[in-house]
Amino acid sequence: MSDTAEIKANPMETQSALPPEETERLTREIIAGLKTVFDPEIPADIYELGLIYKVEIKDDRSVDVLMTLTTPNCPAAGELPTMVENAVASVPGVGVVDVKVVWEPAWSPERMSDEARLVLNMW
Repeated sequence: MSDTAEIKANPMETQSALPPEETERLTREIIAGLKTVFDPEIPADIYELGLIYKVEIKDDRSVDVLMTLTTPNCPAAGELPTMVENAVASVPGVGVVDVKVVWEPAWSPERMSDEARLVLNMW
């Protein structure tokens, strides 16, 4: 069974035999957790900034996250992936969390949600 929920800035992909209601709960709570992680230099959360490229929830409840940073020289490069891992792992029912930082496709401001644009006054 494969469920895929497309979210504007961040696709959530589920290759899972978990019941749909559990997958939906995990998806909602993982997104809520990701929205608690902020780049220390930008007053918008990483989810709304479009830094999360993919979240995959697997049958064993492990979660793989593909993310990027605004630039390869981001001062928070060492801490943001750990913050993401901790935020996702804090969701009840989530197993092992694996976070990978990728550089392709490169992040651009077009990935930001309207909410992030409003916070950053980028209209």
